Amino acid sequence: MPKVNQIRAFTLVEIMIVVGIIALISAIAVPSIISVKRIANEAAAKSNLRSLSSAAETASVSLRHYPVTVAELQGFINVAPDYCADVAGTQSAVQSYNYSCTMDLTGYTLVASPVTLGTTGSVTYAATPGGILTPLK
Repeated sequence: MPKVNQIRAFTLVEIMIVVGIIALISAIAVPSIISVKRIANEAAAKSNLRSLSSAAETASVSLRHYPVTVAELQGFINVAPDYCADVAGTQSAVQSYNYSCTMDLTGYTLVASPVTLGTTGSVTYAATPGGILTPLK
């Protein structure tokens, strides 16, 4: 006669197999997710530099010189001041990239570098007069 109160449960082997499958899926998925995030950060950095560069070029036409202050630059673009902390080249971190802006009457250099090279981004970008965006290694 079978016992009525028999409890059914997973065996240790079954649980270990499930844990192994979850670990395998995680090992495959996590690097892909990190890679996608890094690529998105790099695309955002390039886009931000293009916007800032475009604003500087527009300002140079309107003012007949390149903007020398963040306030002058912001008059031509609706952007948070965090992208260019000041004109002395101080860096500010936005979207996992550090931005530094050096501006004077004759030109500008806008640089976006990853906060953690290889993790938040793998390329440093620079924008110079004429809207030229250059990857730096």
